[in-house]
Amino acid sequence: MTHSQTKKLTTLGMLSAFAFLSVFLLRVPIIPSVPFLKYEPKDIIILMAGFIFGPLSGLAVSVVVSLVEMLTISTTGLIGFIMNVISTAAYVVPAAYFYHKNRTTRGAVTGLLLGSSGMVLIMLLWNYLLTPIFMNVPRSVVVGMLIPAILPFNLLKAGLNSVLAFVLYKPLVSTLRRAKLVAESTGMQK
Repeated sequence: MTHSQTKKLTTLGMLSAFAFLSVFLLRVPIIPSVPFLKYEPKDIIILMAGFIFGPLSGLAVSVVVSLVEMLTISTTGLIGFIMNVISTAAYVVPAAYFYHKNRTTRGAVTGLLLGSSGMVLIMLLWNYLLTPIFMNVPRSVVVGMLIPAILPFNLLKAGLNSVLAFVLYKPLVSTLRRAKLVAESTGMQK
């Protein structure tokens, strides 16, 4: 393993730990009628990993953090793990992919919009498919929750994560550069 690979792995491990810590410290239920939907800021940190190192790194951090969460603090088990990975991957992978192809402010904003839209749409489908199993209710009950509860939750989550990621990305990359964990060329341009 080269020195740069070691730095990358170390930084991804650090970002994974921070993402898990954010779940551990901050889980906020937003829609009272759906208490299992809780906002947690981990996707912001996972998105940072994707923006810095690419979409596959973001996906890897998503899987690692969701697995650690499932094995430690989650009350949603395997279905929660699956939903976490799908949700985060649907958000992070397209955003990071687009940003890596267009390393500009416009590329970041477009990537965030693509990731947010993809996550919202994909989670409507996956909630339709898996939430009846998780809640042990008929699918019709979940269909009744899609528009008034699940859609607004995911819109709010994606919007908040995107705004915070946009604001925090440059300071994080600058800090990682000063620590010599990220190369000078990695980061948003004008």
